[in-house]
Amino acid sequence: MEYSTILKHVSLACGLLVSQVTFAQLPEKVGGLIMADRAAATLSKTQSPHAALLSIIDKTSTFYVPSAVNAYNYLNNRPNLADVMTWEPNFAIVSKSLDFGVTSGSMQFQKVGAVKRNGQYLIVWKRGKKGEWKVDLRAEVENYGKHKPKELYFHEPDNSNYLKHRSEARLKQREDIVMSTDKLMGTVTKSDTEAAYREFLADEVRFYYPWQAEIEGKNNVLNFIKKQRIDIVTEPVTVGRAYSGEFAYSQGMATVYTKDKALKFNYIRIWELKEDYQWRIILEMLFER
Repeated sequence: MEYSTILKHVSLACGLLVSQVTFAQLPEKVGGLIMADRAAATLSKTQSPHAALLSIIDKTSTFYVPSAVNAYNYLNNRPNLADVMTWEPNFAIVSKSLDFGVTSGSMQFQKVGAVKRNGQYLIVWKRGKKGEWKVDLRAEVENYGKHKPKELYFHEPDNSNYLKHRSEARLKQREDIVMSTDKLMGTVTKSDTEAAYREFLADEVRFYYPWQAEIEGKNNVLNFIKKQRIDIVTEPVTVGRAYSGEFAYSQGMATVYTKDKALKFNYIRIWELKEDYQWRIILEMLFER
């Protein structure tokens, strides 16, 4: 065997070993969700974006394209998807009840003969009837792709107990709390956007906005809002909450006011119930509608 061939085999073996070690370092619960996301990304590379997206939805999944559509009907109508689509999660959380998860990360997509485009995707996941992860909501926002993605952050739930509510009324009340919190934030944004975001953002928040690189950290988000001189007024439409209660999402409509115009947006917020029993946003995506 030629020396160059031996080097290729050694390089391949080392690459596989590194991949296995990286996977082995992921905790079991959140690791399963990251695996599901990465498996779909691999299917997109080896087969097609259509096959990949079809593999992770059910009949109730919603895509924002940018308006909300039923993902099952959308994909079965053979939409004009990109010919090439790649992505890699760099944010992942899973609830204690293992019924709620979130991933987000950088993505690239391209039509044959066109320029490659870049963006950020966000998926709110739910567990399917057979225990597999399926998309609840999926959205994306485009950017210039000039910055290296942030390092992977993941949250592995602990094994502590949580209240197992059986009453549908009580579960609805728990979701109503999230809706009320989001509405309160929307009320504050009408008078002072910066004050609202200062109050409701977690220190470690990640923020996705059209044509901007991923913004991490409350102070950086506040600086962005101040520098861009934008006001953001929001109104929630739907919410969802993990059965174990510590994570939730809100989805709604936003109007972003700039110096000379008003832009219509959708938003998705991921909330976490912190140790002080206050809800804080750990991830927000704004995307035009």
